[in-house]
Amino acid sequence: MHQNKLFQQTRLSLAGWYVMVMGVILSLCSLGFYEAILHAHRITIDRELKSVAKTIHDSLKTVLEKPAQITLAATRILPDFCLVETSCNFTEPQTGVPETANYYLRLLNRSHNLIAVAGLRPKGLQLTQNTPQLQSLTANGKRYRQISLMVHTQDDLEWGYLLVGRSLQDFDEYIKIVTYILLLGLPMGILSIAGASWWLSGKAMRPIYHSYRQIQQFTADAAHELRTPLAAIRATIESTLMLPKLSETEARETLEIMGRQNQRLSQMVADLLILCRMDSGMEKLPQKQECICLNDLVNDIAEEFAFLAVAAKVKLLSEIRVSQSVEVMGNIEQLYRLVSNLVVNAINYTLPEGEVKIILEVNPNSALIHVKDTGIGIPEREQKRIFDRFYRVNSDRSRQTGGSGLGLSIALAIAQLHQGNITVESVPGQGSTFTLKLPFFTTVNKTFIYY
Repeated sequence: MHQNKLFQQTRLSLAGWYVMVMGVILSLCSLGFYEAILHAHRITIDRELKSVAKTIHDSLKTVLEKPAQITLAATRILPDFCLVETSCNFTEPQTGVPETANYYLRLLNRSHNLIAVAGLRPKGLQLTQNTPQLQSLTANGKRYRQISLMVHTQDDLEWGYLLVGRSLQDFDEYIKIVTYILLLGLPMGILSIAGASWWLSGKAMRPIYHSYRQIQQFTADAAHELRTPLAAIRATIESTLMLPKLSETEARETLEIMGRQNQRLSQMVADLLILCRMDSGMEKLPQKQECICLNDLVNDIAEEFAFLAVAAKVKLLSEIRVSQSVEVMGNIEQLYRLVSNLVVNAINYTLPEGEVKIILEVNPNSALIHVKDTGIGIPEREQKRIFDRFYRVNSDRSRQTGGSGLGLSIALAIAQLHQGNITVESVPGQGSTFTLKLPFFTTVNKTFIYY
């Protein structure tokens, strides 16, 4: 696949689209994650700010007596409470309790004049109040979040304004870390997706490439098989045309040769058509399947191919190892062709004075037909490929032994169409055993008696 430009380009295109789609999805997820964190922290800070401001407001309301006047009890609410009319150092850093380290407090009278401060002492922070609105402020490059509340006295008179603010420096630093993580993690994630997509696209295309290679091999083999009879016909015609005078005997011989080659071509085309119909699902078992007795099938095949076995000087035997009829549901013509293909294949590859035996037996779940021969055998490395189309052991393409290479392929296809399977056991030089396994059909409970 690595040497095929078409598949390489397709794999690259598939991986590219996958990376692009996943990159967009990952980017949108990262943006959504960033906005979710930002929103959650904003909500938390605002809730916290409102809670602190409400607590301070309620505490001050219990100790304030007159508008715009600070009582001694009010100065004790916060450790670093400072009146503006005293010498408050606005440039010193906050040294209060840890809970108020990020907060500042401003008390303004109703004329918006600053009266007292507590907590942080940010320089350049504009004193604004929009009761009870939350505001975002900036001073010396630092951001703050502030809320304004109207302060009331014990008698519920308007005392002035309470400004409670919070530094957003820790929040900004946290968001900055999250941003760096996303900016660094997003490219790394996309690179990881790119590597994974390249691997996955290769894995996904491997079966397609395997099918493509099979089609290529099938096309090459079909061309080779068709070329042989066509070449024979052409050679026969050319040699006949070169004769100065054609006798009746020579004409008959020429026609007989062309007829045999034409028969070979017709058989090959018919076999290919059957395989194509089975692959496409067009070749199906009829809805009303017939009940087939395998005992009769085995005996009929053994009787019919006895003359072929005699011509090949091979002994053909049948052996029924059950005392009752073994029945399956299916198509009699297809099953007949399946078993006959196995028998013909065994006869063709068995040396003279050898033996081919057709054995019928059953196991608890299925019927078994064994076609056992004492032929040349099949090497272990070849056993997995003998059911491939046009494949013959040792690339044997002789008409005497190899056939067209479609017999076993058709046999396996028919077996699978009947919910069965074919397996092979072989030892080179000792012979092979092909086993057809079919689910048997019984209308009543039967007990099979083995001989």
